Amino acid sequence: LKCDAVVSEISAGPGTVTFTINRELLAKTVLQQVLKDGSEYGVKSELFSTVPRQKTVIEFSSPNIAKKFHIGHLRSTIVGNFIANLKVALGHEVVRINYLGDWGMQFGLLGVGFEQFGNKEKLKSSPLEHLFEVYVQINKAAEDENTKKLAQDFFRKLEEHDEQALSLWKQFRDFSIEEYTRIYKRLGVHFDEYSGESFYQEKSQEVLKMLEDKGLFQKTIKGTGIVDLSEKKDLSLFSTVMRSDGTSLYITRQVSPLVDLAAAIDRMNKHSCDTMIYVTDKSQSNHFQHLFRILKLMGYDWAERCQHVSFGLVQGMKTRRGEVIFLEDVLNEVRSRMLQNMASAKTTKDIEDPVQTAEKVGLAALIIQDFRGLLLSDYQFSWDRALQSRGDTGVFLQYTHARLHSLEQMHGNEQLTDINVACLQEPDAISVLQHLLRYDEVLYRSSQDLQPKHIVSYLLTLSHLAAAAHKTLPVKGSTPELAQARLCLFQAARLVLASGMKLLGITPVTQM
Repeated sequence: LKCDAVVSEISAGPGTVTFTINRELLAKTVLQQVLKDGSEYGVKSELFSTVPRQKTVIEFSSPNIAKKFHIGHLRSTIVGNFIANLKVALGHEVVRINYLGDWGMQFGLLGVGFEQFGNKEKLKSSPLEHLFEVYVQINKAAEDENTKKLAQDFFRKLEEHDEQALSLWKQFRDFSIEEYTRIYKRLGVHFDEYSGESFYQEKSQEVLKMLEDKGLFQKTIKGTGIVDLSEKKDLSLFSTVMRSDGTSLYITRQVSPLVDLAAAIDRMNKHSCDTMIYVTDKSQSNHFQHLFRILKLMGYDWAERCQHVSFGLVQGMKTRRGEVIFLEDVLNEVRSRMLQNMASAKTTKDIEDPVQTAEKVGLAALIIQDFRGLLLSDYQFSWDRALQSRGDTGVFLQYTHARLHSLEQMHGNEQLTDINVACLQEPDAISVLQHLLRYDEVLYRSSQDLQPKHIVSYLLTLSHLAAAAHKTLPVKGSTPELAQARLCLFQAARLVLASGMKLLGITPVTQM
């Protein structure tokens, strides 16, 4: 074995061959690449050169109007957003869909409830909270047969497109979407399309007819409509698609397969995408397996390109006021706790906009705590653990980014072009460089299994390595040549840290 431009030394020991890489070449190659590609560093790697660019539809978040926005919706929102960000960064075309629970018997109850307890002003100013209040009040009254009957009448009017009923329902929906949009904006999340179960009422009847025409629809003795999914056609596995009284499954508030089938077919026709991804908690795994099987039986081969990305449950997410009911409660809580921590920290400089900073840092804390493990794992949420400034937290990532940023500010932010890489030979510098070199592999792994944890642990390690280098490789007081080279190293680390954070849905802060 001969040495060359890349390998500078080779030695053999008992049972081992040791290679020493040319460190100047490593420093030069990595730093040039990071500074040249900027925010596209890693995704321009040859690892992705053979991956075809595709079009993906991602359905995520999907809360139910008038019901609690429970913590599962928060997970779905941030996981879906991460997958969409990653796909976009890799050059795919992505359509983000929020599929609202906006139909069913609950709207019968809500209509009747609003006639009794509703307030038009409150509906305008805080629709989600007010509709939830009304829903809770009318549910108490729903024990009463008369109220039940009124609710069924109201829902029937909705299904028959009664003008008054529809206009009220439309107000509920529009105000709710307005409110959701405002809150998603705080999360840095947007959707290309708000769709909902209500859109597919008529189309679900067409799906039923298709199932009948293809001989896939059967009725049980009790009159329930089912589709046989078993291999041997012995009903050992089936999916219920219609209740015995002929109504869709909305009354029981299971998601109706007919409506989801209609939605899937409609999306495919509209967007003709390569893949369709659904992000929901793991309790719905069966539902999606059935859904994809039925689509396949109906002759839609693209069903094989549909994917359910499922996640575990979060325990213990409570605000100071008690149980989390609205997404906004979580965002307000994390912001106020972060502001408190910042106020009591000695190191906090006078930040221009402390509230905005607290919001961004707090959100980073939420996201990193959520993304550290496998998505399928359940985990116990802890505010204290999430908001620690030391240790493997989102706060630590933000703090590292802010520190590296202020280092650049202090030394005049100049474009570093001609640096002497021979200055970067210390072990701490080499560790950072080697780690930067691995970024594309980590992105590749996450792009294969759609798990954010690879990127999270990469960024946490990068932050620890940068913090160590920051201690041992001072910029201030070094010779100009050395200072330049080290600044260049820290700038590269900050750029990659910022890119990775943005993929996860975190906005890097520059002051803390």
